Amino acid sequence: MRRATAAGGDEPPPPQLLEGIEQFNRGEFFEQHETLELLWRAERRDIRYLYQGILQIGVAFYQLRRLNHHGTVYLLTRGPRYLAPFAPRCQRVDVQALLDDAAAALREVERLGPTRLAEFDRSLVPKVRLV
Repeated sequence: MRRATAAGGDEPPPPQLLEGIEQFNRGEFFEQHETLELLWRAERRDIRYLYQGILQIGVAFYQLRRLNHHGTVYLLTRGPRYLAPFAPRCQRVDVQALLDDAAAALREVERLGPTRLAEFDRSLVPKVRLV
């Protein structure tokens, strides 16, 4: 089953999702985690994995700030797995763009490795786009 066609995929984004996206886009990755975790835990339908995927990609950049290479790679790998079934878009979120941007960031993190993570080009930190 494609999760994107599951209940909730064609609905407008709930207010907590919009708040979490705003926090993500401002670089408030800890805060977006808190906001989206409440939404993810309250939702019982498969649409919850959209929220979890965005949350995990955001937390990857929180880990990047802490220079935690393993945590960054892990979350930039795991988060997109939750998001992929919702591509190209779901609840107005441009899922495909976020997947592409997360993949580019992951390639750069892997290229830098654990010892050069501080050199990460911050322009590669994605924004969650609404369409």
